[in-house]
Amino acid sequence: MKVITTDIEGLLIIEPTVYGDERGYFYESFRSDVLQDFDPKLDFVQDNQSYSHKGILRGLHFQKDPYAQGKLVRVIHGAVLDVAVDIRKASKTYGKHVSVRLDGDSKRMLYVPHGFAHGFVTLEDNTLFLYKCTNYYHKKSEGSVKWDSPALGIDWGIENPVLSSKDLDAPMFSDFISPF
Repeated sequence: MKVITTDIEGLLIIEPTVYGDERGYFYESFRSDVLQDFDPKLDFVQDNQSYSHKGILRGLHFQKDPYAQGKLVRVIHGAVLDVAVDIRKASKTYGKHVSVRLDGDSKRMLYVPHGFAHGFVTLEDNTLFLYKCTNYYHKKSEGSVKWDSPALGIDWGIENPVLSSKDLDAPMFSDFISPF
């Protein structure tokens, strides 16, 4: 398992070692000891899964303390452009983002620590997205940032994604007050 640090502290790209032959493949999709080298307090308590067709955009979401979540995200089938935005006010990379293609073929993963807004857009039909979370979902702690905020400059590679009403009503980053 290869862990790649990004330009944003705490945000990690993980490339598993995949063993394949004519029968199929095997790989370790999570190793606590590897990730705890980067986040010693890492403890996943909930797994989530979503299924989407091509052109669905989910995000940019986060949960406020004390229910903030770190997430280890991956695609089982299909492909996404996954985006994490640093919303930690004291961070030197506040407002910066990393975008990574995650797909079922490469098996690449992204670890998003708490203090980030996270989202993805599906690039293929029948995309199955899985994420491990370090805290339980808590509806009253939900927050979001508008996916197309000009101040963020995210190139999603899509003009008219399908969005939820929550994502349509999210505040622009320029109007956003971070709870972190």
